[in-house]
Amino acid sequence: MNLSDIRKPLGATHPRKRVGRGMGSGHGKTSTRGHKGQRSRSGHRLLRGFEGGQMPIHRRLPKRGFRNPFRKHYATVNLDRLAALEVEAITPALLLERKVIRHVLDGVKVLGSGELKRPLRVSAHGFSRGAREKIEQAGGSVELLA
Repeated sequence: MNLSDIRKPLGATHPRKRVGRGMGSGHGKTSTRGHKGQRSRSGHRLLRGFEGGQMPIHRRLPKRGFRNPFRKHYATVNLDRLAALEVEAITPALLLERKVIRHVLDGVKVLGSGELKRPLRVSAHGFSRGAREKIEQAGGSVELLA
């Protein structure tokens, strides 16, 4: 098998529909647009969600709650995951490299679930109160990134 031998299966592609090329083509006169009306005109464009003058569904349904556009989305890590890493200094880059977190959105936040037996130097964008206390009790240090 060679990449240059690969072909699309028969019937996978269709010729482009050429409209407005005379009555003999089967797509002449109105060019598949029907008769009259807004959608038959050139340059027509309806607003997204327009339902022909009927009250659109996005206005008919009730709205609930509030979405804060400035909310920070942190990648979270618990202390037991940090304790499993065999390093002294922990940074967001190291967590990404070791696949402890998938991606850094607005930063990394360390949460306090789990126990620490040895001191760690942890750099992150946020810490829970419990996580900060446990790291410092184990003799480690906390560095808050901007």
